[in-house]
Amino acid sequence: MTLATEPPLDKAALAPEASEQPPVGRFKGEHILKLPLDLYIPPEALRIFLEAFEGPLDLLLYLIKKNNMDIVDIPIAAITRQYVEYIEIMKALELELAADYLVMAASLAEIKSRMLLPRPVQEDGEEIDPRTELVRRLQEYERFKKAAVELDDMPRWERDIFRAYANLPPIERTKPEPSIVLPDLLHALRDILQRAELFAHHHIQREPLSVRERMSQILAAVTSDEYTDFCTLFTIQEGRSGVVVTFIAILELVRHATIELIQAEPFSPIYVRAVSA
Repeated sequence: MTLATEPPLDKAALAPEASEQPPVGRFKGEHILKLPLDLYIPPEALRIFLEAFEGPLDLLLYLIKKNNMDIVDIPIAAITRQYVEYIEIMKALELELAADYLVMAASLAEIKSRMLLPRPVQEDGEEIDPRTELVRRLQEYERFKKAAVELDDMPRWERDIFRAYANLPPIERTKPEPSIVLPDLLHALRDILQRAELFAHHHIQREPLSVRERMSQILAAVTSDEYTDFCTLFTIQEGRSGVVVTFIAILELVRHATIELIQAEPFSPIYVRAVSA
C-alpha cells in the first residue's frame, strides 16, 4: 500500500518573512525579536497586538494572503506551522485566546494527517480532497468579509450624513373677522331685486319654493376652498319670490355657521365660502 503524501511546498511562493520569527515589538524603528530577560513587565501593563483577527477563519485568510497562496490549493503544512506560531505569540502576549482558534489548529492538524493517508474515491473516480470543506468555508468567509467592507464604506446615516435642523421664527397667525353688517346685505339684496324686476312678467302661476331645498342647493354650489360670488347664487328668472327664498336660505346657513360671507371693503363684491368641518 502506498501512502499519498502532501505535495512539497514551493518556498519561493512564500513571503521572506514566512520562515523568520515574527517580531514581538518595535523600538525606535527597530524590530525586537525577543524580550530582554531582565525586563520587568507589570501584569497591568498595556500591550498592543496590531493584527487583530475576528476569528480563526480571519487569521487563516490573513496568512494565505500574506504568503500569496492559492486559496483553492492551500499548502497545509506551511499554513499550519504559521497558524500555530501566531497562537503561541498570542499566548505570549497574554491575549484572551478563544477556543475557536484551538479548534481550528486541531482541524488543520487533522487535515494534514488526512493528506498523508489514502484518500477515499468518489463515484466518478475522483479522490476526495480533505481541504475541500476548509476551502469552501474560507471562500464563503472572504465573500462576506468583502461585502461587510463595502457596506461599511457606504454613506451611513448619523455617521457620514447628518440632518440639518433650523428652527423657524415664531409666526403669529391671526384670522381677521368679517366686517359685514346688515346694511351691506340689504344693499346687495336691493340690487338683485332691481335686476329681478327686469324679468318680471304677467304670467301668474304659483310655484312651490322650499327654503330647505334652496339651502341644500346653495351648499352644493359653494366649497371651502374657493370663493363664490354672492350674486351667482340667485336665479333672476325666478322673480321676487325666488330671490327672497334664496336670501332667506343664505341667512339660515349663516345663522347655522355653515357658510360665511366675506367682503374686502365697503361696497365691494360679497363672496360666499363654505365653512370647513
